[in-house]
Amino acid sequence: MSQKRVYLFGNGKAEGNAKMREELGGKGANLAEMNHIGVPVPPGFTITTDCCNEYYQVGQQKIMELLNDDVMAAVKHIEDLMNCKFGDAQNPLLVSVRSGARASMPGMMDTILNLGLNDEVAEGMAKKTNNPHFVYDSYRRFVQMYGDVVLEMKPVNKTDIDPFEEIIEKVKKESGVVLDKDLSVEDLKKLVQLFKAAIKERTGKDFPNDPIEQLWGAICAVFRSWMNERAILYRKMEGIPDEWGTAVSVMAMVFGNMGDTSATGVCFSRDAANGENLFNGEYLVNAQGEDVVAGIRTPQQITKIGSQRWAERAGISEEERVAKYPSMEEAMPEIYAELNGIQDKLEHHYHDMQDMEFTVQEGKLWFLQTRNGKRTGAAMVKIAIDLLHEGMIDEKTAILRCEPQKLDELLHPVFDKKALASAKVIAQGLPASPGAACGQIVFHADDAKEWHENGHKVVLVRIETSPEDLAGMAAAEGILTARGGMTSHAAVVARGMGKCCVSGVGALNVSYKDKTVEIDGVTYKEGDFISLNGTTGQVYAGEVPTKAAELSGDFKELMDLCDKYTKLQVRTNADTPHDAQVARAFGAKGIGLTRTEHMFFEDQKIVAMREMILADSVAGREKALAKLLPYQKADFKGILEAMDGLPVNIRLLDPPLHEFVPHDLAGQQTMAKEMGVSLEEIQRRVDSLAENNPMLGHRGCRLGITFPEITAMQTKAILSAACELKKEGKNPMPEIMVPLIGTINELKQQKEVIQYAAKEVFAEYGIEVEFEIGTMIEIPRAALTADLIASEAQYFSFGTNDLTQMTFGYSRDDIASFLPVYLDKKILKVDPFQVLDQKGVGRLIKFAVNEGREVRPDLRCGICGEHGGEPSSVKFCAKIGMNYASCSPFRVPIARLAAAQAAVEE
Repeated sequence: MSQKRVYLFGNGKAEGNAKMREELGGKGANLAEMNHIGVPVPPGFTITTDCCNEYYQVGQQKIMELLNDDVMAAVKHIEDLMNCKFGDAQNPLLVSVRSGARASMPGMMDTILNLGLNDEVAEGMAKKTNNPHFVYDSYRRFVQMYGDVVLEMKPVNKTDIDPFEEIIEKVKKESGVVLDKDLSVEDLKKLVQLFKAAIKERTGKDFPNDPIEQLWGAICAVFRSWMNERAILYRKMEGIPDEWGTAVSVMAMVFGNMGDTSATGVCFSRDAANGENLFNGEYLVNAQGEDVVAGIRTPQQITKIGSQRWAERAGISEEERVAKYPSMEEAMPEIYAELNGIQDKLEHHYHDMQDMEFTVQEGKLWFLQTRNGKRTGAAMVKIAIDLLHEGMIDEKTAILRCEPQKLDELLHPVFDKKALASAKVIAQGLPASPGAACGQIVFHADDAKEWHENGHKVVLVRIETSPEDLAGMAAAEGILTARGGMTSHAAVVARGMGKCCVSGVGALNVSYKDKTVEIDGVTYKEGDFISLNGTTGQVYAGEVPTKAAELSGDFKELMDLCDKYTKLQVRTNADTPHDAQVARAFGAKGIGLTRTEHMFFEDQKIVAMREMILADSVAGREKALAKLLPYQKADFKGILEAMDGLPVNIRLLDPPLHEFVPHDLAGQQTMAKEMGVSLEEIQRRVDSLAENNPMLGHRGCRLGITFPEITAMQTKAILSAACELKKEGKNPMPEIMVPLIGTINELKQQKEVIQYAAKEVFAEYGIEVEFEIGTMIEIPRAALTADLIASEAQYFSFGTNDLTQMTFGYSRDDIASFLPVYLDKKILKVDPFQVLDQKGVGRLIKFAVNEGREVRPDLRCGICGEHGGEPSSVKFCAKIGMNYASCSPFRVPIARLAAAQAAVEE
């Protein structure tokens, strides 16, 4: 625990800096840094992330005692710089209280503005500013935010409107006004009283009048928000550790709601959706920050070009745009010029795209935040490559800038252009986050999650989203909102997740109660299909077909950069020529796993396979295998041809035989007829294959040892296909892999069968093809005796699915029954079948690689389980000197980027 708990900033000086993210969180560190480089920031102080952890250890009372002296001194620091006093009725200071973890978590934790107001302060402030409308607007906002965040007055049911919004709507209706900003001073005063009364009635708590009590309430509420449901879920999704904690930044308030020379806004130094190098953002005149983010009023564009593009999409003429919806560049040219200069300065300082919040108070610009902006996968790649071309970053930084998992978004389908031409457009909104989404309408986050878990694809339709909707947003294919702009909560979070989102669709009339949305007189119910185009902002009725994504030149350039630095090669897991071609197009350097069992489940093949399994003699099995051989040969030929000139690692038959036999009466009758035996005899043989624990039973090399004719047939099929390709002038590179060995003698026995079958094939074709024999290390004993096994195996491929299963003693098929509890109780940090357990399973792998290479220095080692496409697992493989990782075709680019990052990080 660092003893310094509070860091001051203001007036161009700061005790912290940008490198102190761990102590001050991203927001606190950047507020300090902006002071150092001359950006106008309201003065304030940051309470460290360690204090958040202390709060959970020692409790609220103790943390207030520990912080009291430092916080009171820090408040005095703000008072001195602002020349006003906290809690003073004649010359009052108001503050904002904001959260800020070291990783950006937009909207997940709580913020409170205008803190320090009570009836006396509001009265004094109205006299001082001669602007009672601004004062009472700020006061009602403060009571609303404090009531929600600190005193926890929230909707009771998901169908209920926010209780504060309900009161506002009622007062607006009584006064005959449409927008909040048009409420009179008397209306605003009335809202303050109604809010306080509702808080007392609903929560039993009095609204605190003492500003110091308000401050402590807010600071502790921010600490509490670190452990709220949505923040915990967001951390799980983003892999952010719970122990990081959040810092709290307290700043002097600056006001964007003081009239027509005041404004508030959010801006990005580049386009967060597509990466275009164009300053963009949104602002609202006479408003406060939450109005922009919450999407309560649809904001205006900051730049003229942004405004013109918006008007074109909305079908608004240039004349109407200039008159009613001018950009900041046109309406406040001096402020715009200063804002544009500072955003450029910040991007050059941080060498990355910035997401910034600002307020204009009576013509003076203040910055409230800057951070490296959340962006889509496509924008991530474009921005990294553009910054490289602009000389702002080097090649290694460009590789490290890209998150491997986010590449997944670039590989997702897009709408088929032909299908779009005939699709019916039912609404137009803002293209908040690109991509194509199609699904059934749902209106509530928990329903979205439930429908998704039941196998449905859903589109979450909301009036506006709030951080409480995170779980539903994560489960949905896309998000559609009636309110909110390009910088609203829905837009920012969707871009961060890579989800398609269309926001600000004014034509939507959503009824949460009836679970309907009405668009231009047509009512759509929960469960109806709609499609969203997040790139254009269009909404279509029904399902619109999609097609594979087309990758940009920037993507290719990034992949070429990866190849320049990487040491670990990436192969693919592929069982069909099509999968092999897809992976090759994504840059796979061969196949790390072809599962032969996946080839048997087609009509004639499965009959022959079942005949082989159910035969009661070697002669019967060989007769059935002779039928299977041409099918297998054709399959292998297609795959070897698709990967011509690259290695193809083919695993011999692995699953238990009972998986292939018919368990239904019709299938059993077919086999009885095919084999000329009675139905009862077939049923007896099927029953005889049943095992108590099939995953540890008669499978893998044990099949080839008890039925060597299976191994011989598969070897002949592989090498016959290779010989035919060689005769056609191709360059096949087969590798034959023996699965699930636990002892060297198992491998020796299978190797003899393979070598004998190979001699027969080469004699038949009159040519030879080079091939290698290796094994799959997936039993802990095999890893522990790797030195012995390496004397017979030319390569090791680590089957991390089974190796994880046998090392932990967890059944992969049954772990779901207890894994959520293990994660919740912190027994496990992650699912070990998704992320490689480096301390246990990884230790076995490292030991086996080292032991094997002691005996065979050129031993090639790879990984082919599910972990082969998971970035941290790929980096581990690179670190311990493995030769390749193998993963599913669509994860090949992800693994290539992770492998390159591992090389650069060395």
